[in-house]
Amino acid sequence: MNFLRGVIAGQAAGPQPSGAETIQKLCDRVASSTLLEDRRDAVRALKSLSKKYRMEVGTQAMDHLINILQTDRSDSEILGYALDTLYNIICNDEEEEQDENAQKQADDLGAQFTDTFIQEPEHVTLLLSLLEEFDFHVRWPGVKLLTALLKNQCTQVQGVILVSPMGVSRLMDLLADSREVIRNDGLLLLQQLTKSNAAIQKIVAFESAFERLLDIITEEGSSDGGIVVEDCLLLLLNLLKNNSSNQNFFKEGSYIQRMKPWFEVGDDNSGWSAQKVTNLHLMLQLVRVMVSPVNSPGATASCQKSMYQCGLLQQLCTILMATGVPADILTETINTVSEVIRGSQVNQDYFASVNAPSNPPRPAIVVLLMSMVNERQPFVLRCAVLYCFQCFLYKNQKGQGEIVATLLPSTIDANSISAGQLLCGGLFSADSLSNWCAAVALAHALQDNLTQKEQLLRVQLATSLGKPPVSLLQQCTNILSQGSKVQTRVGLLMLLCTWISNCPIAVTHFLHNQENVPFLTAQISENLGEDERLVQGLCALLLGICIYYNDNSLENYTKDKLKQLIEKRIGKENFVEKLCFITKHELYSRAAQKPQPVFPSPEQMLFDHEFTKLVKELEGVITKAVHKSSEEEKKEEEVKKTIEQHDNIVTQYKELIREQDAQIKELKEQVDSMSSQNEQMQSTVTQQLSTIQQHKDQYNILKLKLGKENQSPSNGQGDGSQVNGLQTEELTQLREEVEELRKQQTLLQTQLGDKDALINSLKSEAAQAAQTAEGSAGGSENTELLKELEALRSQVQSKSSEINQLKTERQELVRRAEAGSSDTVPSSDSSIDTAKMAELESRLAAQTTETERLKGETKGLSESRADLEQQLASATSTVAILQTEKAKLQTDVQESKKEQDDLLMLLADQDQKIHSLKQRLKGLGETVEDEDDLDARDQTDEEEEEDEEED
Repeated sequence: MNFLRGVIAGQAAGPQPSGAETIQKLCDRVASSTLLEDRRDAVRALKSLSKKYRMEVGTQAMDHLINILQTDRSDSEILGYALDTLYNIICNDEEEEQDENAQKQADDLGAQFTDTFIQEPEHVTLLLSLLEEFDFHVRWPGVKLLTALLKNQCTQVQGVILVSPMGVSRLMDLLADSREVIRNDGLLLLQQLTKSNAAIQKIVAFESAFERLLDIITEEGSSDGGIVVEDCLLLLLNLLKNNSSNQNFFKEGSYIQRMKPWFEVGDDNSGWSAQKVTNLHLMLQLVRVMVSPVNSPGATASCQKSMYQCGLLQQLCTILMATGVPADILTETINTVSEVIRGSQVNQDYFASVNAPSNPPRPAIVVLLMSMVNERQPFVLRCAVLYCFQCFLYKNQKGQGEIVATLLPSTIDANSISAGQLLCGGLFSADSLSNWCAAVALAHALQDNLTQKEQLLRVQLATSLGKPPVSLLQQCTNILSQGSKVQTRVGLLMLLCTWISNCPIAVTHFLHNQENVPFLTAQISENLGEDERLVQGLCALLLGICIYYNDNSLENYTKDKLKQLIEKRIGKENFVEKLCFITKHELYSRAAQKPQPVFPSPEQMLFDHEFTKLVKELEGVITKAVHKSSEEEKKEEEVKKTIEQHDNIVTQYKELIREQDAQIKELKEQVDSMSSQNEQMQSTVTQQLSTIQQHKDQYNILKLKLGKENQSPSNGQGDGSQVNGLQTEELTQLREEVEELRKQQTLLQTQLGDKDALINSLKSEAAQAAQTAEGSAGGSENTELLKELEALRSQVQSKSSEINQLKTERQELVRRAEAGSSDTVPSSDSSIDTAKMAELESRLAAQTTETERLKGETKGLSESRADLEQQLASATSTVAILQTEKAKLQTDVQESKKEQDDLLMLLADQDQKIHSLKQRLKGLGETVEDEDDLDARDQTDEEEEEDEEED
C-alpha cells in the first residue's frame, strides 16, 4: 500500500523507477494481492499511467485486467478502473498536436491491442455480459471499450457479437437507458456495429430500432435538435441503405408518415444553425435512400406512393419554393424531390402542378430551368435542377409532350416564359455548360417517344431579322459545324443522336441537308488531338444511326451509298475504331454508373446516363450494319419475314388453344351446375317424401278418431260436439299442410322446368359434339347419350304427373273427410258411416301404395341421373380424344399433300428434262420416238393380233 501511494503521489524516496518498472510492479501486485483494496489501488494506478505509457501497460497488464473482469465481478469500482484502462490502451484518440506519423503509429498500436483482446472470443462475450450491469461506472466504460474495438476491427467483432446469444439485444437495451450519456454513446456503438453488415442490420431493425430512434428524434426536437439527432439519423441510414428488407419493414411499419413533421419549415428561414443544416441534410438523405434508383422498382414505387399520400412530397415542394433556405439544403431538396417523382406518374403530375409564389405565379419547372441556364448559379445547383428535370420526364410521355408543345408555333405565348423557350435560350447561349444542360434536357424530352421526335421537327427558329426561319434540327447542325467548344458540340451531338435514333423521318430530315454528311465524314476522317477524338466518335455514332435507321427514301443517301462513302472516305476499320472510343472514355464509365449527374467540375460534364444506355444499345448493331453487304441484308430481311410468318402461325394456334380452353371451361361449369341442380332436386324429392309421410301419419290419426266416433253413437250431444271440435281443428291443420304441399309442388314444377331447359342445352351440346367427332364410335355413343337423356326427361315428366295425381287424390280425400265429419253429427245411421269409413280406408291403402311406388321411382331416377352423368363425362372424353386424332389425321393429310406436291414437281422437272434431251437428239439427227408414236404403234399391234385371232 505504501508503495502504491508513493507511486500515485510521487513521494518515493531515492532514485525514481522507470515507467516500465513501475507498471511491472503494479501488474505483480494485481496478480498476487489477496486483498480487494490492494488490487483496486493497483488497477487505479495502471489507469493513471495507461495514456502516458500506453505500450507498456498494453503489453504487460492486458491479461491481468481481463482476469480482473472475470474474477472481481462483485466490485463495480475495480471493474470500472479495468474497463477504463483497457479503453485507454485500445482507443486511438486523435490529438491535434500529433503529427501524421505519430497518429499512424497510435492507430497501429490500437489495432494491435484490439487483435490481442479479441483473439479469444470469450473476451468480447465477457464484455457484453458486463453491459448488463446497471452501475454507471461499469456500463459506460464498457460501451466506450466495445465502440473502440468495433472502430479498430469491425468485421471480427461483428462476427463475435452476431453469434453471441442475445448479443445484439443487450446492445439495443442501451437506447432505453435513462442516463443520456450512456444512451448517446450507445448510439455511437450501434453506428459502428451496423456498418456493412446486413445480418446485424436486420436484427437491430427487428429489435424495434426504428420506433426507438424516431422517438428520440422527436424528443430532441427533430431538425432543431442537437448532435443526438444527427447520431440517430446516421444510425437510420446505416440500417436502411442497400438493405431492401429493412426498407420494406420501414415502409410497412408506417414510419414514412412520421418523417413528414421533420420538414415543416416556418416562414422565417433566417439564421439556420450549422447543426440544423446537418440534421436536415441527413433527413433528406434518408428520404432518398427509400426511393433510390438502385432499389427494386416495386419497392421504390411503393415508397413513392406512400410519400405522396402522407403529404411528404408536398412538404418537400414547399421547401423547394421557400425563400431563405441555405444553398446546400436547397440543392439536396431538389435531388430528393427528383427521386421521389422519378418514374411515378402521379407524383410527376403533382410536381407539374406546383407553382412558385411569384407574381404572376410560374410553374416550378420553369423557375428551376431558369436557374439551370443561369451561369451565375452554383454548379451543384444547376446539376441538381438538370437531374430534377430528367426525373420529371423519366417514363412520362405526358410530361414530354407538354415540354415539346411549348416549342411548337401554335402554343407559344409571347407574354410568358415557357420551358421550351428557356431550353432554346440555353441551347444557343454563349455559356457551354448551359448549352450542354439544355441539350441533355431536350434529349430527355425525346427519350423513347417517337411522337415527340416527329413533333420537334416542326419547330422553327428566327435567327435574325430579315432572314427566313430555320428548323431546330438545322440550327443545331449549323452550330455544330461552326466549331464551338467541345462541351457544346458533345451536347449537341448527344441531342441529335437521341433525336434521330429509331425515327426514320428525322433521319430523312437530317440527310436532306446536303452539308451534314460531308461534315460528318470530314470530322471522322481527320487526325485531330486527344480532345477531339470524343467528338469524332460521336460523329461516327450519328452517321451510323443514319445508316441503321435509313428507310432509303433519299436516292443520294441510301444505306448502300452511305456505306460505300464510309469505305472510300474513312475506311470501315477506322470508322469502327472511332466509334468504339466513346465507351473507352473515362467519363463515359463514370456517367454509366448512376442516373444522377455528379461531376467534380463543369469541364468534366460530358456524358449523360441515358445516353450511355443508347450508345451501349447501338454500338454493336451499327458495327454490324457497316460491315454487312446488301446481299446479307436481303437475307436477313427474308429471315425476318419468315420469322414473322412463323410467329403469326404460332399466334393463330395459341388463339385456337385459348378458344378450346374456354369451351372446355364452359362445359365444366355446365356440368358443375347440372350436378348442383341435381342435388337440389334430390333434396326437394326427399322433402316431398317426408311431407307425404307426415300426411300419412295424420291420416291414420284421423282414421282412429273417426272409428271411435262410430263406436259410441249413443253418447250425448255434448260429446258429439266435442268430437266435432277435435275433428275441425285437425282438418284445419290438414288444410294448412295441404296448402304447403301445393307450394312445394309449385317449386318442384319450377325446378323441373329448369331441368328441362338444361336437358335441351345438353342435347344441343351433345349434337355439337357429335358433329365435331367425325368417327362412327363417337356418333353411336352420342346417340345413346341422347336416348338416355330423353328417357330421363320422360321419367321426370311421369314423376310430375304422378305427383299431380297424388295431389288430386289428396284433395279429394280431404274433401270427403270434411263431408263425412259434417254428416256425422245430425245423422244417426251407422251403416252410412261404416261405408264412408271403408271408402276412406281404401283410399288410404291406395295412397300408401302410391307413395311406395313414388319412392322406388325416385330412387331409380337418381340412379339414372348418376349413370347419365358418367356417360356424359365418358362422351366428353371420347370427343376430346377424337378431336385430337382428327388434328393428327389432318396434320398427316397436310404432310401427305405436301409430299405429293413435291413428287409432282419432281415428275414435272423430269418430264421437262426428258423433253429437252429428246429435242437435242432430234437436232443431232437421231430418231426418237415420242410417247404418242409409241401409243399408236402399240394400238396397231393390238389390232393386228385381234385380226389374227379371228382368222
